[in-house]
Amino acid sequence: MTDVGLLSPGAHRGDGHTDDTAVLQALLDVEAAWVAAQSGAGLAPPGAAASARAAARAEDYDAADVARRAEGGGNPVIPLLADYRRRLGDLDPEAVRWVHRGLTSQDVMDTAMMLVVHRAAGPLARDLGHTRDALAGLADAHRGTVLAARTLTQHALPTTFGLKAASWLAGLQDLEDDLAELDRLPVSYGGAVGSLAASVALFPGAPDAAERALDLARRWARELGLSLPPHVWHTARRPVLRTGETLAAVCSSLGRIANDVLLLSRPELGELREPAAEGRGVSSAMPQKQNPVLSVLLKRTALTAPQLVAQLQLAASLSLDERPDGAWHAEWPALRELTRLTVAASSHAAELTAGLTVGTTRMRANLDASGPAVLAERISAALAPLVPAAGGSSGAQRVQAVVREHATDRPGLLTALVRLAAGAERPGGAAVDEEFVAGLLDPAGYLGANDLLIDRVLERSKRSENERSASPGAPAGPTTRSTA
Repeated sequence: MTDVGLLSPGAHRGDGHTDDTAVLQALLDVEAAWVAAQSGAGLAPPGAAASARAAARAEDYDAADVARRAEGGGNPVIPLLADYRRRLGDLDPEAVRWVHRGLTSQDVMDTAMMLVVHRAAGPLARDLGHTRDALAGLADAHRGTVLAARTLTQHALPTTFGLKAASWLAGLQDLEDDLAELDRLPVSYGGAVGSLAASVALFPGAPDAAERALDLARRWARELGLSLPPHVWHTARRPVLRTGETLAAVCSSLGRIANDVLLLSRPELGELREPAAEGRGVSSAMPQKQNPVLSVLLKRTALTAPQLVAQLQLAASLSLDERPDGAWHAEWPALRELTRLTVAASSHAAELTAGLTVGTTRMRANLDASGPAVLAERISAALAPLVPAAGGSSGAQRVQAVVREHATDRPGLLTALVRLAAGAERPGGAAVDEEFVAGLLDPAGYLGANDLLIDRVLERSKRSENERSASPGAPAGPTTRSTA
């Protein structure tokens, strides 16, 4: 049986870190690191660690064969362990005795799954960094690009595309603390029933055997770049849930961007356009189409992620005793697929935001097509207190009636409002004249705290960028484009 992602277009972007070879490598690395930890603790000879690592190359093993034999014990650790011992025995027979001593298959499987996610977190963070940089560029470049804000699918008030991009960016910024947890994922230790009995037995007669067993697990975690959790989590599955929830939150944040792009790139709106690439967006029957495929795939992932997290939640709620019976097994494909899709989505989002074309002229034209009624809130706030009641209607009701009557007629509304407010005075004594009312009908004059809100997001982005630039391999910010 082969799974090459035929039914998950685009998911191959995450394969190198999450496919069966990656899982197999993680399992082998976990076993080799355990030998290395014992060597560091003085239990195993110094050369055992090097031999254990030399035997832990995934390309030397038959993943399909391991998968078939896994049925016998219910997990892939058991058949892989037999193969690993055999291969290590060919290299260093003495080192074999230190393989898996003190561990159980759940320790290895849980730790390997955490290691898969931890390794996938690298490209995930890199591409999300590219996406944040691109969004920061869009927010700053388009802080004055006015367009219609939409609430419940309808034009509401004027806003700017810069503020929209800043809002997308803020959604990703809110995830940064959660994503940092992917650098601190835990090993799973505990032995057969979560008591560390077999690890303690590695230090016979030592009065501090329990502490030394715990230190051995700590050495193991350091070998793998993971952390030592405060407790055994064989049936306390919060580490898996927290990991899944973080990945799903990334998917939903990127899905939100995709939803906006899908809407605004509809031909009748034409406010945004995805970057073009050879063979992308084609239709099998309609060659004139250019489908927004990156956004479609991002939305696919956002719709898929909650069900995968639900599987993790269900499995966690059905864990029992000291080792789960089936619930544990149900986690593996869900967590792996969630990781795979999230890594792919971060790559799609980086490409989408880096090459997004902004149709500034169409944005303004679509806003103007709403007519002056899109500024009804501003008009009423400014004029209602100045217009006297008449005929049983309050000043606010009279202003609202005029706006409704001339909702799509800017010149007519201007004339009607000047006439309605004739003789009224603004605070300070100035008259309500045509110039004043015309200013009320300018969308660019009613953007609230647009610049301040954008600047706050960009300042936060700058702080994060400085932190990332202090690390090797920090991503550079891509450029963005606009069209008139």
